[in-house]
Amino acid sequence: MKKEEEIAKQQRINVNRNIRAKEVRVIDPDANQLGVLAIHKALAIAGDFGLDLVEVSPTAKPPVCKIMDYGRYKYETTKKQQEAKKKQSTFQVKEIKIRPKTEANDLNTKIGHIKKFLLKKDKVKVTVVFRGREITLSQRGRELLEYIVQETEELSIIEQTPKFEGRTMIMILAPK
Repeated sequence: MKKEEEIAKQQRINVNRNIRAKEVRVIDPDANQLGVLAIHKALAIAGDFGLDLVEVSPTAKPPVCKIMDYGRYKYETTKKQQEAKKKQSTFQVKEIKIRPKTEANDLNTKIGHIKKFLLKKDKVKVTVVFRGREITLSQRGRELLEYIVQETEELSIIEQTPKFEGRTMIMILAPK
């Protein structure tokens, strides 16, 4: 809860009379520094320009304020955030389950699915499930995973090598 409040405080931008500092470093609309001024003088200068005094760096000593149109500043920051969100790559982890006694034809069908997922830039978690006495066939499970790696090597890299987790052997493939 406290972290969320801190993030909200950081996102809150002080404008004009909400700025609490007694002295601020002022930058005019043309990006020229006007120096360190008392807050009332800085507000008067911003009023002369017909713009707002916006605190752009509240943690600096003294805080840095810029004279600008606050509405436009807010619009531009939201646009930048939207662009950053678009550029984030999203992927899903798809899971393919096989058994140590899975036949060749079924295995080739599953490999086809794995290739399709990798082409869509999704990660694939390949799980070999051992039931009952099949746990003695752990070497066969490892061989199946190695075969899958050979068949998909042009599309994938091994993100997590085969390892046992309880009665299952897991491997994760990521797209190249």
